Amino acid sequence: MRLLCIFFCFLFTQAALAQQTVKQQAIETLRKQIITQADWAIRQTPVTVTAAVSSRSQGTIHDFYSEGDYWWPDPANPDGPYIQKDGMTNPDNFVAHRLAMIRFSKIIGALASAYVLTNNPRYVTHAFTHLQAWFVNPATKMNPSLLYAQAITRKVSGRGIGIIDTIHLMEVAQGISKMEKASNVDKKLLADIKNWFAEYLNWLTTHQYGKEEMEAKNNHGTCWVMQVASFAKLTDNQNLLEFCRNRYKTVLLPKQMATDGSFPLEINRTKPYGYSLFNLDAMVMICQILSTEEDNLWEYKAPKGQAISKGIEFLYPYVADKSKWPFKQDVMYWEYWPVAQPFLVFGAAKFQQHKWLQTWKALEHNPSTEEVIRNLPIRNPVIWF
Repeated sequence: MRLLCIFFCFLFTQAALAQQTVKQQAIETLRKQIITQADWAIRQTPVTVTAAVSSRSQGTIHDFYSEGDYWWPDPANPDGPYIQKDGMTNPDNFVAHRLAMIRFSKIIGALASAYVLTNNPRYVTHAFTHLQAWFVNPATKMNPSLLYAQAITRKVSGRGIGIIDTIHLMEVAQGISKMEKASNVDKKLLADIKNWFAEYLNWLTTHQYGKEEMEAKNNHGTCWVMQVASFAKLTDNQNLLEFCRNRYKTVLLPKQMATDGSFPLEINRTKPYGYSLFNLDAMVMICQILSTEEDNLWEYKAPKGQAISKGIEFLYPYVADKSKWPFKQDVMYWEYWPVAQPFLVFGAAKFQQHKWLQTWKALEHNPSTEEVIRNLPIRNPVIWF
């Protein structure tokens, strides 16, 4: 038994060294971009949910509001409830809060990345100005709930499915983790910010919307676990971290991944390529966030052999050469994928796959298409190593 423990400790140490090597390569690939984006971020003033209001929202100015992407006016009943066109985004939706949150995520991700590279406290000071506005300042903060996300006009005021909108708070939470030990951090402010995330976690795990999203059988269920894991790690909620590990092993991996590594529920959608990339990125981030020496999700195999490595091996050839994709093309945004998908760089670190890293290096690291950014919550990999 002792020899077996030594062997597994050796493997974990080797994986850690490999990850460190990939981290250095990622830093060198992104260094110029990180500093450029941080220079932009440090000139930005906070913009929170209170800066824009939709007349269609039933919430207060402090409530995040968004509208279901694929819902449109009914030509046969213009004054009636909207109808669904799966995969077809309605350009008239209210997106100001979503865009503000993505901007916030970009700012904190850029400043935290620059701090990792330079140890310059000015990045921390400016980051906490934005964090205070979003999470603490009574005049501008967002409520720690998502009651009015992905509403449908004249149908519902909000849905559990809208919880996926806050995946962009993950790099905010991770950025806080990377900066919280800086000497210029206000400890009381830090505690208040963490308390916001603790309150949001409570809502995610107790409100009916959160429970519904947790039970979603596709990428929505994956993203619930990914978010809860991220926020639980920031707030040191060990019970939720363990719950998420078990959820990945007993629900997400065995019920979403086929034995060949594909995701049938995503492939059957109208955007099979983009959704497959998105779901694999989310599962990889779950492994990155939750794996420990004692419980390494990267190495875990479900009873029928599903494993995260199989997922990457299945999808990688179609990232390296999209023309080989054997399924139907996405109805929208097909031409904008892939970009520098997180599963490539973190998979390369864990499984020492040089070709995955080289492909990641060659892809777009700073996409500008709104739909791509919305489905790429991890854009600053150096803060996740």
